[in-house]
Amino acid sequence: MVVPAPGLPARVRIHEVGARDGLQNEKTTVPTEVKAEFVRRLADAGLTRIEATSFVHPKWVPQLADAEELFPLVRDLPGVELPVLVPNERGLDRALALGARRIAVFASATEAFAKANLNRTVDDALAMFEPVVTRAKAADAHVRGYLSMCFGDPWEGAVPIHQVVHVCKSLLDMGCDELSLGDTIGVATPGHVQELLSALNEQGVPTTVLGVHFHDTYGQALANTLAALQHGVTTVDASAGGLGGCPYAKSATGNLATEDLVWMLRGLGIESGVDLDRLTATSVWMADHLGRPSPSRTVRALSHKDQ
Repeated sequence: MVVPAPGLPARVRIHEVGARDGLQNEKTTVPTEVKAEFVRRLADAGLTRIEATSFVHPKWVPQLADAEELFPLVRDLPGVELPVLVPNERGLDRALALGARRIAVFASATEAFAKANLNRTVDDALAMFEPVVTRAKAADAHVRGYLSMCFGDPWEGAVPIHQVVHVCKSLLDMGCDELSLGDTIGVATPGHVQELLSALNEQGVPTTVLGVHFHDTYGQALANTLAALQHGVTTVDASAGGLGGCPYAKSATGNLATEDLVWMLRGLGIESGVDLDRLTATSVWMADHLGRPSPSRTVRALSHKDQ
């Protein structure tokens, strides 16, 4: 039953991260063709922005070592944007050479995670990203800035809002077109979400350039997403089947499941363009390949209903 609520956007763009963030932590290598088919099925379900892979050094994320082989298999999907993550200028070179035109860089709001993830300070990491963003923009690429640990850090604890705002503004100042605010270990609650979004607005960061990326460690991902929607955010990251975590933060559990998000949006009368049945079938298919059931509650409910 569709029951709209006041003050919510009419449409939400889902930034699907299952093929990159969702699979990057898998211990068993997923064949390249299976990954490509995953992306194709996600597109067939109506997702129009699908993060395809990451051009990192294979030593750091072995699961994504096949970026050069994978990207050409999916880059011509009609009407689909395929962002790729790049850690440095070398990664950017590899991505641009294959025709990638949507680039993402991955920064940290905390010193501890910057050290664990990039072996750099926050400021040193930003300095490393600046030429990447400058060159990507010169190549007419769209640049997304991911910001991890926006709400809590496993080593530092609660993250001061002003600290997050500072790094957000630095990413925008260097040329990023949009930002994704990451709750990497899933500790955010709705009031915290709205407080951060308000603080960003007060410092001149418009809601229109912001997306949110919630993990469901404490079961708060949907509640936090709704809080962001109430604030005017219209871009939400999610992972088909709830796949994913973070290889550098052991307390980071799965991402918000795309199916759970679509179920909520559909009930609120918010358009997403996603066919929930096709998406659910895709997640069941991928779960079979991974040898375990999907953690998405919606996938489990709908799959059980079909049996």
